[in-house]
Amino acid sequence: MKFKCLIIDDEPSSQLVLKTFIADVDFLELDGVCNNAIDAIHVLKQNHAIDLLFLDINMPKISGLTFYKSLQNPPEVIFTTAYPQYAVDGFEVNAIDYLLKPFSFDRFFAAVNKVVEKKFTNGNHSEKDHFLLIKSNKTLYKINTENILFIEACGDYVKVHLEDKFIMTNATFTSVFESLPKPLFIRTHKSFAINFKKMNSVSGNQITIKDNKIPIGQKFKPEFSIFINQNKF
Repeated sequence: MKFKCLIIDDEPSSQLVLKTFIADVDFLELDGVCNNAIDAIHVLKQNHAIDLLFLDINMPKISGLTFYKSLQNPPEVIFTTAYPQYAVDGFEVNAIDYLLKPFSFDRFFAAVNKVVEKKFTNGNHSEKDHFLLIKSNKTLYKINTENILFIEACGDYVKVHLEDKFIMTNATFTSVFESLPKPLFIRTHKSFAINFKKMNSVSGNQITIKDNKIPIGQKFKPEFSIFINQNKF
C-alpha cells in the first residue's frame, strides 16, 4: 500500500529535502509540490486521492495552519516549520506529527510511520493502549507508556524512569522519544522528556515529578511555555 503525498512549502531547499526523503520510503508516493496554499487548494480539488500533506506553517498570504483548518475533509498532515512556537497549534488540529526544520531522515521516518500506525489501528489508538518495547541487556521489556514518568539521556544510554524503577537501554534518546505518544510526552531539555500527566509542578526552570527534579533548557523553554499556557485552566 502506498500513501500519496503532497508537499506544500514555499522554500525550494525544504521541498528538495522532502522530495529526497519521500523517494527513500517505499510506502510513500509523491503526487505533487505546491509553493503556497492557493496552489494546494486547486490541486486538492482536482485530486481527492491525496493521503498525506507535508505542510509548512509559515507561508505568505495564507498560513499552513489556516489553510488546513479551512479544508472540509482534510488528508492527514505532518506540519513542517522552522518555528517551534507553532507546535501546539499543529497538534490542536490532530496533526500526525510536527517536524522542526532542519530535520533528519530518522526524524522524518518516525513521523511517517505514525501515518501507517494510525491507518492500521483505524484511529482507535489511545494513550493507554500505547506500548514501548525497550531492550535492556538481553531482556526485551514491554512498557505501557502511561506508566513512564520521564526519560533521561545518560551518555550512550537512556534511562526510562517508571513509578518504582528505571530501565536502562542503549537506544538513542531521539529514537526513544520519537516512539512516545505526542503531545503527552514533551521534551524539556536536550537530555530529558517528560510525561505531562505525571508532572506535579513547575517553578522557574525546573519541573517536579514525584521526588525528581527535571530541568527546562533554554532551547526548549518557549515551546514548553506555550504548551503549559494552552493546558492551563
